[in-house]
Amino acid sequence: MTFVGHSQTAIIKGIILDTNNQPIANVSIKAGTVGTETNDNGFYILNIPSNKDVSIEFTHLSHKKIISTFNLKNGETLEFNPVMSLSIEQIATVVITGKSQNTVEGITTLNPETIRKIPGANAGVENLLMTLPGVNNNNELSTQYAVRGGNFDENLVYVNGIEIYRPFLVRSGQQEGLSFVNTDLVENIEFSAGGFQAKYGDKLSSVLDITYKTPYQSEINADLSLLGGSVSIEGVSKDSKLSGIVGIRYRNNSLLVNAKETQTNYDPTFSDVQTYLTYKFTNKFHLSFLGNASLNKYNYQPQARQTNFGTLSDPMALIIYYEGEEKDQYQTLFGAFKGTYFANDKLTMHLIASTYHTTEEEHFDILAQYNLGEVNSNIGDENFGDVEFSEGIGSQLNHGRNDLDALITNIEHKGQYNINDNQIEWSVKYTHEDIRDRLIEWEVIDSAGFSIRPPKTTPINEQPYASYSGPIEPFQNVRATNNAQINRIQAYTQWSKRSTIGTSDVWYNAGVRVHNWMVTGDNISSSNQTVFSPRAQFAIKPSWKKDMLFRIATGIYYQPPFYKELRDSAATVQPNVKAQKSFHLVLGNDYSFKMWDRPFKLTTEAYYKNLTDVNPYTLENVRIRYRADNNAKAYAYGLDMRLNGEFVPGTESWFSFGYLKTEENIDNKGYIARPTDQRLKFAALFQDYVPNIPSMKMYLNLVYNTGLPGGSPSYANPYEYQNRLPAYKRADLGLQFVLVDENKQFKSGWKKPFKELSFGFEIFNMFDVQNSITNTWVRDVYTKRQYAIPNYLTPRVFNVRTTMKF
Repeated sequence: MTFVGHSQTAIIKGIILDTNNQPIANVSIKAGTVGTETNDNGFYILNIPSNKDVSIEFTHLSHKKIISTFNLKNGETLEFNPVMSLSIEQIATVVITGKSQNTVEGITTLNPETIRKIPGANAGVENLLMTLPGVNNNNELSTQYAVRGGNFDENLVYVNGIEIYRPFLVRSGQQEGLSFVNTDLVENIEFSAGGFQAKYGDKLSSVLDITYKTPYQSEINADLSLLGGSVSIEGVSKDSKLSGIVGIRYRNNSLLVNAKETQTNYDPTFSDVQTYLTYKFTNKFHLSFLGNASLNKYNYQPQARQTNFGTLSDPMALIIYYEGEEKDQYQTLFGAFKGTYFANDKLTMHLIASTYHTTEEEHFDILAQYNLGEVNSNIGDENFGDVEFSEGIGSQLNHGRNDLDALITNIEHKGQYNINDNQIEWSVKYTHEDIRDRLIEWEVIDSAGFSIRPPKTTPINEQPYASYSGPIEPFQNVRATNNAQINRIQAYTQWSKRSTIGTSDVWYNAGVRVHNWMVTGDNISSSNQTVFSPRAQFAIKPSWKKDMLFRIATGIYYQPPFYKELRDSAATVQPNVKAQKSFHLVLGNDYSFKMWDRPFKLTTEAYYKNLTDVNPYTLENVRIRYRADNNAKAYAYGLDMRLNGEFVPGTESWFSFGYLKTEENIDNKGYIARPTDQRLKFAALFQDYVPNIPSMKMYLNLVYNTGLPGGSPSYANPYEYQNRLPAYKRADLGLQFVLVDENKQFKSGWKKPFKELSFGFEIFNMFDVQNSITNTWVRDVYTKRQYAIPNYLTPRVFNVRTTMKF
């Protein structure tokens, strides 16, 4: 292959097919005086100059010539898969950017290569989402995220059109292990933070739509660090009928958890294997398989902890000694077949069948004995920093035996019909959910030898001032065994059209979803409900001198309850829980411009949500517990802004700002902040390189979130006790030295086998900020005063990393 030698370049690659969807070999591809040709699988790759119109000719003896014009940013990679015709008419295509359709639809497209490079304690797709406005998570150990005031359960995730599920029982970020999405397998990432189309399912907040690779050539990728590693292998058969990619991952969070203030014996094993295979039986019928098997084991034996808090004039310390352990295990098996039938140029149909099976265990018995006291603050004293006077002594015993077995089966038909500028899409889907759940959790607390009774119970324990002869009761006690089944029928239809109004380009979209579900089970009275969800979008691009695009999206969005939302605070299933309802209104604008002779884009979205039949919940770390009674209403509104472009020539960076306000009214008591009321968000993703050493790359990931409501005692009435955690501040830095890449290949020596090779050094939480996720509440038995002791997240941590491609 021949490449364009140019200091500022972009990459065009893809596979060239004929009208029967068969790859065409030996297609000549020319851009000016240089070019290349396709291999036996129809694959090609070509470097072209960036930031200028480049005309490319695709020619073949048996097919008509295609001429396409491209104008790409420096460093941008575009996949272009033209179809060569045997007809006498010449095909002409003009492509300015590969993201124009998503921009019109209000979808953010993220570059998979950026995701693979950006540093983070949980590097991956979700790590990059945290840099977008409106997306929040104040816990770097978790891959879950909240969008525009929603919670973790309100986000849809698809991989190649197949819906993905998450574990049920996870209580803290350090238990989660691996996200389902394997970054090594990703080809494309699309994200919508609200106002999405009817073709996406029934959740209230967002859609993450992932496309896994369909390989064109053989390749091996590896990524190794102190946190674990991943290896992926991809390839295609000689006849191009079978293609596939397999990824294996292993992660060990010991580096992060051992850096926390609690001394532990910590033995985590988070591993999975995924594959995506495609076989082309005929020109018109393709069959794909998506499979995943994961096993997350979490063994935790806390030993001791000391947390210093208070002020310089009144320093305090909490010292805890632990006995016992926690053993958790999450095993997931997922498989999906997707058949695609290309009836003709206008009609495409899909049939999808999938099964998700998870078995989850949480078993723990942990005794914590604590000493709360004043700290010696006399600098120079030999006992400086020691606890000299105890204000509270006590113990706490936590017991849990939680087991869950869930089997979820889906079968779905999808279709798409194109006629002129109109596109019609539809789907019918059946889902069966079978959940078997046992929850046993209790907590006993005593202070200075006196048992603390459950809150707000009578008679009140006034010890040590008055004797008490009542029975000892757990401070908290939840016991339940549930066997529930949920059957769902979902369907949607939607219409899209591209047109013009005068000299302006416009795009329309309108659709409706219907969702029916029935809840049954042992000792559960059956319930049957149906909801309809109409949605619409409109975009217009005026023919102005300034490159502007305006969007509006609206609709009624429902979230029929999943099993977790049916289970109340006592773990009893409430089958009559209604679907939470939300009205969305989103106004958006994209302004594309040039600054310093480089491309930039400012994206702005204002949004409003009105929610009814709200199911209130409590949020502790990442565990959500619902009240299951639809006794609230709520609202959310805000403004999201993102400026992205080439702040440094040849690299894409962006700065994000988000403002959010969300409140709820429970039982008409008045509006208070929701648990996800994240008022302000600032984030930046910045890429750079050393001018004199362009092989030395720098990646900086900055996040600032104002504090969430939370950290209150678990039993506290939110109307009587409103508290906010401190602001979340984090900076992760990655340095990478590139030895081999697309522009630096070697024909001899030890570097010859590598297509890419780099070594890096990462600093997580660069400024060593003490972020807290919850509070531990300790009471002084004599004054009955309670102290909020912050549970800190990870401090500054160093990591080394190497990536390679063969």
